[in-house]
Amino acid sequence: MTDQATVSIEELLDELRRWLSATWDPDMTVGDWWEHMGLAGWSAPSLPTGYYGRGVSRNDAVAVAQEIAAFGALGPPAGLGLMLAAPTVATHGTQNQVDTYVRDIVTGKKAWCQLFSEPSAGSDLAGLQTRAVRDGDEWIINGQKVWTSGGQRADLGMLLARTDPGVPKHQGITYFALDMRQPGVDVRPLREMTGRSLFNEVFLTDARVGHDAVIGQVNQGWAVANTSLANERAGLGSGGGNMAGGVAFPGTLSGYLERRAGDFVVSRGRGGGRVGAAPSIRAGAGPLIALAEANGAAADPIVRQGLASLYTWHELGRFNSLRLKAVKASGGDIPGMPNIAKLSMSHIMRLSRDLGLAIAGPAGMLHAYGDEGQETRAVSTGNPLVNAITELALLAQAPPIYGGTDQIQRNIIGERVLGLAKEANNDRTTPFSELPQNA
Repeated sequence: MTDQATVSIEELLDELRRWLSATWDPDMTVGDWWEHMGLAGWSAPSLPTGYYGRGVSRNDAVAVAQEIAAFGALGPPAGLGLMLAAPTVATHGTQNQVDTYVRDIVTGKKAWCQLFSEPSAGSDLAGLQTRAVRDGDEWIINGQKVWTSGGQRADLGMLLARTDPGVPKHQGITYFALDMRQPGVDVRPLREMTGRSLFNEVFLTDARVGHDAVIGQVNQGWAVANTSLANERAGLGSGGGNMAGGVAFPGTLSGYLERRAGDFVVSRGRGGGRVGAAPSIRAGAGPLIALAEANGAAADPIVRQGLASLYTWHELGRFNSLRLKAVKASGGDIPGMPNIAKLSMSHIMRLSRDLGLAIAGPAGMLHAYGDEGQETRAVSTGNPLVNAITELALLAQAPPIYGGTDQIQRNIIGERVLGLAKEANNDRTTPFSELPQNA
C-alpha cells in the first residue's frame, strides 16, 4: 500500500488502475469484492494509513471513487458506516475497535446508523435525554431517537447517551457502538411525503452495550460526536463529487453480500478526460439540462439563467474542495468549510427543486408516492425523468434540516469562525439535571 503523502494523485490513480485490472471480477460476490477493496485501502482511502485507508484528501478520495466507477467496477459499501462511523472510530477508537468496527465497515460486513437526534433534542443535540447506566461491564440504555437514516437495515448504531446528568450537558455524554439487533431496540420506519421511508424512530428499552464499545472516553462523547458531525457536513456538502460506482448496501440484513458483484455496477464512461479534471458543463445540472432540452424549456431565458446558476453553485463547491485540499497539504485548514459546504448543498437542493418544477411544468404536480406507480406515471407524462424531479422537490425540504439545520450552520460559522458573541445562556455551567427540559 502506497502512502499518499509521498505520491501524486496521478501515481495513486495509476496504482488503482493496475490493482483493478488485476483484481476486479464481476462474478465475485459483493462480499468478496468488498473484502478485497476494503483491505487494500480503496473503500475509504481518506482514512489514515494503518486504519484501512490511504491517508488521501477528501477530494482525492472522490477521484478514487470516480476512477473505480469509470473502470466499471462496483464501488465501496454505501452508507453512514463509511461516511461517519469509520472516520470517527479511526480518530477516537482503540486499535482493537479499529480492527473490529472499521474493518467490518470498509469490507461491507456491517451497516451502521446514527442514533443522535431525539424528539426534544434536534438542533440542541446536547440536550439529549437518552440515558445509559453502568451495570458491571455493560451499560443499560433507555430512551428514544428519531430521524435515524437506515435504521431498519443497520447492524450497529452510533449512539449518544447521557451518562452523567449531574454535570453541564456537553460534559455528561458518552458515544457508544450499539448492537441494533438485540431485544430492547425497536425500529419503526417513518413514511415521508416522498412516499419512501428513509428515516426511522428508534425506541430503546433496557438495551445493552458493552463497556468495550465506548468510543473515546466516558462522559467525553461530545468531542467524539463533533468528529461524526464534521464528517457528516463535509460529506453532505456541495463539492463532494459523484461517489457512485454501483448500488449495493452493506450489512447482514441487506441481502447483497452473497450476490454477484457485477449485477450492481452502473456503467459510466470517462468522457475522454482525466478523472479529477474539470467536469463537463452538464455536471451537477446535467439531468435538468437534458429535461429542458427535451421539452423545449431550454429556450426560456429564465430557465437558462437558472441552469447557469445551478452549474455555478456546483462549481463553487468543487473549487472550495480544491482550496481546502491545497491548504491542508501545506499544514493549514479553512475553518467552517464543512458548514459552508452544508449550507451550499441546501441552497443547491432548493434551486434544483424550483428549477426542476419550472422545467417539468404541470407534470411536476404529479407524484406516484411508491415504486408501483412510477412506471404508470412515466408513461402518462411521457417523460420518466419527471419522477425524479417531483421526488427531489418533495425531498428538498429535508437537507436544510438534517445534519444540522441551516440556522445551526450559520450560528457555528458566526461563533466559532467569525468570533461573534454566543447567545446568552448558562448551559455550559449548570448541571443538565437542573436545566429546564423541553423549553
